[in-house]
Amino acid sequence: MARSGESNEVVAHWQGGWRATVTAGPFSFDVDEPESVGGTFTGPMPTEYLLGSLASCYALALAWCARKRGVEITDLSVSAIGEYDGPSFSEIRLRVSSSLPAERLRPLLAPASRVCYVSNTLASSPRIEVETTGADG
Repeated sequence: MARSGESNEVVAHWQGGWRATVTAGPFSFDVDEPESVGGTFTGPMPTEYLLGSLASCYALALAWCARKRGVEITDLSVSAIGEYDGPSFSEIRLRVSSSLPAERLRPLLAPASRVCYVSNTLASSPRIEVETTGADG
């Protein structure tokens, strides 16, 4: 897990139109928009990656909390559902599914929320700064 003061960087390379390729360490993935809005639909939308980041981070946090508490989870899925409100989400809901009985799963939710980097980041509304590094410096 990262410590305070550390940073992480990914780079998006525009490919034309509504497409970009994102590089994250040794990995890369495509981002696009549906054809209905002018994209070529060669990859998920940026908002789908945002929801996927939240769902996957929360799933990993839940699994970690379960292991730490000696709770065996054999199956787990987390859905993130974003309600659009113009150019942003007005609400994001997480839906946790598992064959683990609800009375054993529920106590893991609060600790998972405390250690999930993505949900904590979204909840704190971090400042976003934009800087340029054009050809002229």
